[in-house]
Amino acid sequence: MRIYATLTVQIKRVNLDKQKDYFYIVLLKMSAKTTSTNNITQTRRTVQQLRLEASIERIKISKASADLMRYCEEHAKNDPLLMGIPASENPFKDKKPCIIL
Repeated sequence: MRIYATLTVQIKRVNLDKQKDYFYIVLLKMSAKTTSTNNITQTRRTVQQLRLEASIERIKISKASADLMRYCEEHAKNDPLLMGIPASENPFKDKKPCIIL
């Protein structure tokens, strides 16, 4: 028995914050030419997972990007990569120079 399958799925949604939903895009392309029962079982599991993911509510990219930008702006003040770390709180700062020469 041979199975020929090609699946492509696009999903847009992820929960970054407990109160807000954002998006992600998954493009999954699966091509299979199988003859063993293990591959058939694996393909069935993949199809089941794809059906589950396809049932997720979708939102427009314009709304998701606006929400993502607002989230980033709200949390920018707590981001050490954007604001920097004060020297007094930096655990990686050299406390004294190396004397070994």
